[in-house]
Amino acid sequence: MDPEGFTFDFRPGRIAVGAGCVDQLGTEFERQDLDSAMLVSGRTVGTTPAVVDPIRKGLGDRLVAEFPETTPAKTLGTALAGLERARTEGADAVVAVGGGSTLDTAKVLAALSSHGDSAAAVARDAVETGDLPVATDGDPLPIVAVPTTLAGADLSDLAGVTLTLDRDADLDGEQADDGPPSGGVRDPRLMPDALFYDADLYRTTPQSVLAASAMNGFDKGLEMLYSPLSTPITDGTAARGLRLLRSGLGTIREDPMDADRLSDALAGIVAVQYGLAGAEGYRASIVHAFGHGFSHGYDVHQGTIHGIVAPHVLRYVFSEVDGRRDLIAEALGLDVAGRPADVVAEAIVDAVAAVRDELGLPGRLRDVEGVAQGDFPEIADAIHADDLLGVAPDGVDPSVAEIAAILERAW
Repeated sequence: MDPEGFTFDFRPGRIAVGAGCVDQLGTEFERQDLDSAMLVSGRTVGTTPAVVDPIRKGLGDRLVAEFPETTPAKTLGTALAGLERARTEGADAVVAVGGGSTLDTAKVLAALSSHGDSAAAVARDAVETGDLPVATDGDPLPIVAVPTTLAGADLSDLAGVTLTLDRDADLDGEQADDGPPSGGVRDPRLMPDALFYDADLYRTTPQSVLAASAMNGFDKGLEMLYSPLSTPITDGTAARGLRLLRSGLGTIREDPMDADRLSDALAGIVAVQYGLAGAEGYRASIVHAFGHGFSHGYDVHQGTIHGIVAPHVLRYVFSEVDGRRDLIAEALGLDVAGRPADVVAEAIVDAVAAVRDELGLPGRLRDVEGVAQGDFPEIADAIHADDLLGVAPDGVDPSVAEIAAILERAW
């Protein structure tokens, strides 16, 4: 450990994991002295009885409204419309059900709610300035999260948003310079007050969505270990989480999914993101910067991109620095004791590729519809400008040309 020590400040809400745990929603609302809830979800999730019926039952008469209107575009206009609905119906908390887009929209909704009657004006200003603050003198609506994907960004206090008030903005195929800009908001008060990881609800998520999100979550565990912001605490949770994920993720492609292995996967996804968004900074890193390079204008799940590029990015990282490869190998359960450093690195790369293959994800960028080799210069520029590249492992600082070369190897 660094002789200068470390700091760790992370304040997640109450975490419940297990089949049927959404039955406890009403009890949790009672514990937090919350009287009424609005359910926020995507248009598919929010109209799927197998998902929403157990949540309705768990909330009982505390459920006063439903807002199944979130989309992958996660626009500021959608969040504002959701806030207006919550106020009209008198909801004093939101229950966000689904994947990252819904959770981000709910956090933006909560951020806007802190501004009281000025919320609409703050939203309009955010479109112009790119700045979306949480009010210093107002409290955001509490959030209860019910994730149904495995991307692993639930235990966080930040959210991304597309800065447009056009709820129906069609962003498919638009490049970063053509469409509305992206923005973000972060505040400790946006951390969900409670999170429910219900295995029964995960069984309703399409296998392709679950697999892609799982790769994203798995990579968070890897990056937590070589992040310059790592601590002994995050080392322990990330390493344990990676072992659980390697044990459990394969069942995602089974029908039915094995209960024990699905339980491992859910416990693993909680563990790998524990401390991800701490007060010291966000601990995702270079692999996620590569994923973000495809996040605007490409209709592809970031987890799919992760599965393809992560082995190539890791190989580059290990060519530049040690990257704590022995710790990562141990976390992945690899028997590399006494092996040369280059052999350890290649074993890690192979293990990550094997996880991708087990999830049934594509192995080359050329196999992803809509991704063109001619776009690589623009994508490389976006990756190079991404904030998460600034928290790559110490000693890793790829140029635009090196990023483009990694993309070419992934082609």
